Amino acid sequence: MKRDDLAARVPAQPSTEDVDDALDDDFDGAPGADLAVADLAVADLAVAEEPAELDERGRKILAFEKQWWRQAGAKEQAIRDTFGFGTTRYYQLLNALLDDPLALAHDPIVVQRLRRLRASRARRR
Repeated sequence: MKRDDLAARVPAQPSTEDVDDALDDDFDGAPGADLAVADLAVADLAVAEEPAELDERGRKILAFEKQWWRQAGAKEQAIRDTFGFGTTRYYQLLNALLDDPLALAHDPIVVQRLRRLRASRARRR
């Protein structure tokens, strides 16, 4: 196949240069241009802020996990009595809590112990 035939079959590629018709100077005099930039900065701060500490339910769950249980059914009954929901929901909340950096900051010893237990159980499966 000739080179000319190949060129005719291959479509022209777009330019790799980025063409921008607008100049930065075009926006400097626009009314409210500085205000829009300030609003964006405030919006970014509002999104980036997180609560500084763990919520009350998270603190109660971590305090509950500090206790040791000698009988298997006693903990399940205590979960229902203390929190008012079943064990499945409790363990869902606990697993989410273990991944929360605020929980780690609040009680690192309990969170690390529970993370190790969770990892060892996952390895056994």
